[in-house]
Amino acid sequence: MNPLVYIIILNWDGRDLTLDCLKSLSKINYDNYKILVVDNGSSDDSVSTIQKKYPNVKILQLEKNIGYAAGNNEGFEHVKNQNPELVIILNNDTTVDPNFIEPLIKPLTENSVIGQTVPKIYYSSGQNKIWYAGGKVYKWLGLIYHKGIRQIDAEQFNIEEMTDYATGCCFCMRTKDFNILGGFDTSFPMYGEDVDLSLRVKTMDKRILFIPKSKIWHKVSASIGGELSILKIKRKFFGLIKLFKKHTNIFQKIMIGLSCIISIPYQLIKLIYLIIKR
Repeated sequence: MNPLVYIIILNWDGRDLTLDCLKSLSKINYDNYKILVVDNGSSDDSVSTIQKKYPNVKILQLEKNIGYAAGNNEGFEHVKNQNPELVIILNNDTTVDPNFIEPLIKPLTENSVIGQTVPKIYYSSGQNKIWYAGGKVYKWLGLIYHKGIRQIDAEQFNIEEMTDYATGCCFCMRTKDFNILGGFDTSFPMYGEDVDLSLRVKTMDKRILFIPKSKIWHKVSASIGGELSILKIKRKFFGLIKLFKKHTNIFQKIMIGLSCIISIPYQLIKLIYLIIKR
């Protein structure tokens, strides 16, 4: 029998997004998985609607919105005693390819060096437009970015390879590894906790593997107003500050400070360009 995989989906006032996600999951080609929806204190009718349309999906209701990191951690604590071999953290603003599970779990069951796997992620608005095809972290410059972002899919993005971090939009880990690491660091403000987790995976002498054969589609930042929302930009900024404060030495911090001063005009121009292009 295939190993048990638990898919954890966090929902906060995202009824329609979560229903779309669950609809796609109902079509996956894998015979040993369970789904837990963690409801982060929704004020809409998410819970009752999900229960009605998907009675076999388990729901963990939290009294209030405790955030991305803590919400997913609560979900993990809820399912780990059922002894799943693997867990998949999946955003509710995604839809998945029917065959997305098998490529994600295979490296984790066959190679002890692999600590995390992450799929190729497309923008939902364009079937072949890349959102994530691997991640890069440059501690000396204070830079983090997705490989391939906003590019049309091409052969160069079909290479299975080690990557610097797995995006929190979707990744797979062994239950025991996620448990050893204590899950997400809940002090992060919604952004940065995924990169932090991957950097901690590496402290276990394990690697993160990008799996292009596993594919999902992402309605980017739908829960907080879209990809270029002020709320997202603010949270991402403070998340990056905390991330590099936690994971860099004094010399790297000095270099990051200098690079920030130099890059501020460029980043403002880039933001204006993206808003206009939008």
